[in-house]
Amino acid sequence: MGRRGERPDVFKRRTPKSWALWAWHLIWPQGGWGRAFGYVKHRVRRLPDAPHRISRGIFAGVFTTFTPFYGFHFFIAAFIAKVMRGNILAALMATFFGNPLTYLPIGVVSLKTGHFLLGTEFEPDMNLARRFAGAWRDLKDNFWAMFTDDVAHWDRLAGFYDEVFLPYMVGGLIPGVVAGTIAYYLSTPVIAAYQNRRKGRIKAKLEEIRLRKAAKKAEDSRSQ
Repeated sequence: MGRRGERPDVFKRRTPKSWALWAWHLIWPQGGWGRAFGYVKHRVRRLPDAPHRISRGIFAGVFTTFTPFYGFHFFIAAFIAKVMRGNILAALMATFFGNPLTYLPIGVVSLKTGHFLLGTEFEPDMNLARRFAGAWRDLKDNFWAMFTDDVAHWDRLAGFYDEVFLPYMVGGLIPGVVAGTIAYYLSTPVIAAYQNRRKGRIKAKLEEIRLRKAAKKAEDSRSQ
């Protein structure tokens, strides 16, 4: 019981979530990825928009996951959906196609395709995350160097651009378009069928309500 005059916070967790648990849920959501995907699928199907516009948004979101702009996928997906006149909310939810379970195969496919198109060699290793971290560290340090006497260093960022970013960007275009197109053509009929069934259920409920009102009205007129 709280103090007199205080209202209990009904939305507050009884047991505060630790930072370790919060970080783990970023990798493995509470209830598992199957439940998370099911929720996203349910929300996408119920979006109040035309099926082809929702599917355009899905294309934008799936395509964006094949770009190396980690941390900016929401903004890029929303921009692409806006240009394509697709549903922006669908685009944002479709970016969940990229998750800790799929980022590794997406990255490998994009890098291999990019190095092949650029005529360079691709050597997969476990240092990809470290190269991303090194590039971000260079950007951060060089940004602060503009306001201090420190000397800017671009070695890690230059190596990251040549070995990872450029091949990833070039190589992600083809599989991104392919995956987005498949998602578009698979989702359009599914969303259309779901919306038609939902409209049919709503129409049937409205008709049932109308018949009940008509029956009640007839019964009231007979009793008078």
